[in-house]
Amino acid sequence: MAKDYYEVLGVSRNADEKAVRSAFRRLAREYHPDLNPDDKEAERKFKEINEANEVLSDADKRAKYDRYGDNWMHADRMRERGGASAGGGGYASHGTTFDFDLGNLGDLLGGDLDDLFSASRRRARTRARMRSQHTDVAVSISLEEAFSGAARTATVAAANGESKRIEVTIPRAVDSGSRVHISLDDGTQVFFNISVLPHPRFTREGDNLFAELSLPFEDAVLGGEAEFRSLKGRIVVTIPPNSASGRRIRIAGHGMPARGATDEYGDLYISVKPELPANLSDDERALLTEFRRLRIENGKRAS
Repeated sequence: MAKDYYEVLGVSRNADEKAVRSAFRRLAREYHPDLNPDDKEAERKFKEINEANEVLSDADKRAKYDRYGDNWMHADRMRERGGASAGGGGYASHGTTFDFDLGNLGDLLGGDLDDLFSASRRRARTRARMRSQHTDVAVSISLEEAFSGAARTATVAAANGESKRIEVTIPRAVDSGSRVHISLDDGTQVFFNISVLPHPRFTREGDNLFAELSLPFEDAVLGGEAEFRSLKGRIVVTIPPNSASGRRIRIAGHGMPARGATDEYGDLYISVKPELPANLSDDERALLTEFRRLRIENGKRAS
């Protein structure tokens, strides 16, 4: 049974763009594979949610979907053949499109019924083959590319058996498990399955990023400032005094972009990592010795 994209996102058919985006973000967080490891049902739901959002968040795709149902990807070809807009050439209901080719039917009416049904069966088999042609392409991208978007090319086998080179635009904010769908002119459905490669500095949880910041131990004790490069660019991080190892500092709006939103970002969480000094000078060693003596004298040093 065909999926109803409005039911998948839990919105009404007259829902505006903001309602669609809000429903998608809520469901994507609920069923995200990172939050539901080894849960096949959650993975299936997450793919359905992405697929529904891809259509309903795009005004042109949504208009075609509302008119042609599951065959919305073939809307342009249907109109060219004189489909639903050609004076009764087709009838569309949500989820199913019945495509009556009146021109060919008229040509066949002069023959017998065997010719008519034989031609009809041939066309049905041809459409079934076109619908069943499904190609998966694995694509690996960096976290930076997931942040800003990327492009990839791939060679795929078309329905006629020939190789076809295509380019796909990968939108920003995708994560491992996301899919980008392209429908070729011959009906071949190509799905680019996205994997985001591990990053040497950042780890990701949904729209949020996590990283470590090494700094001199005196800045961790006394407080100070440190430079850090987020995916947005260079920032200055304020270090509070007495920042023990592992203390987490939140930098709002420097995480990953939110899917389907143009100006919303997650947060960046930086964990402080104080470094012990090396190659001390005689003066520095003398100061540390005096510091230790004072701590012992004031009873602030653990025994």
